[in-house]
Amino acid sequence: MRHPEHQYLDLLAQVLDHGDERLDRTGVGTRSIFGAMVRFNLSDGSVPILTTKRVYWKTAVKEMLWFLTGGTNLQPLLRENVRIWTDWPLATYRRETGEDIAQEEFERRIVEDDDFARRWGELGPVYGKQWRRWLGADGREYDQIATLVQTLRENPASRRMLFHGWNVAELGAMALPPCHMVYQYHVTSDGRLNCLLFQRSVDLLLGSAFNYAAGAALQIMLAQQAGLKLGEFVWVGGDVHLYLNHLDQAREQIAREPRPFPKMRLIRHASSIDDYRISDFEVEGYSPHAPIKADVAV
Repeated sequence: MRHPEHQYLDLLAQVLDHGDERLDRTGVGTRSIFGAMVRFNLSDGSVPILTTKRVYWKTAVKEMLWFLTGGTNLQPLLRENVRIWTDWPLATYRRETGEDIAQEEFERRIVEDDDFARRWGELGPVYGKQWRRWLGADGREYDQIATLVQTLRENPASRRMLFHGWNVAELGAMALPPCHMVYQYHVTSDGRLNCLLFQRSVDLLLGSAFNYAAGAALQIMLAQQAGLKLGEFVWVGGDVHLYLNHLDQAREQIAREPRPFPKMRLIRHASSIDDYRISDFEVEGYSPHAPIKADVAV
């Protein structure tokens, strides 16, 4: 049977060979295709943490846990040694103050100085705010995650089990509009939870590996909370692209042979969706190839 990671490697090759090359928001330039799908079966406990390069899965899961808090400030992430959101507020700080501060110094000040963090660590109404505190036209806040968990428990045959982050009224205030924007869930007649994640835009070399790992982790948490077994994780991409400074790295990754996917499990039954910690996750059998370094386009 063909290793499921080949779906991802085939996507890399398709973008390299047939992608449309154009300028993009960052000025770096991309090569992209429009519309793609990959499917991963989680039913045996395996998760799509890519093996053709090392993926720092704890960073991806920590970010997902931060989303679930509804938080929008960089400080808690940096205190967990998660630096993947620093680029955007750092660019804002440099632009507005004229100070060419080093990233390490900026992060240190965010971590140690609460006033500085409140002023410069705020990312706007990004993912977590929309997931947990969507502001409706009626002035009320809506908790999409709590509603999802309740529906999974009480009406698992529903076709309305989803949440999303594309709040048109608040897009302009976000450091970055949501890329992984819609998560829809489906429960089979034998009690298996499936997820379909739609991602409007994906940095295929750097971003997708985190989205696969984090999406699977969320599915595992939701399954535990609803007393369900695991089914498929289905990922759908809109604008699927490689940045032009990532092409050599993509070729390097394609040349590697996938190794068995690891297994992820929860070692504790959390009392609610809000009660999970990174220490609750255990990954076994992860033996990837070496990391592949590449710059993030901001």
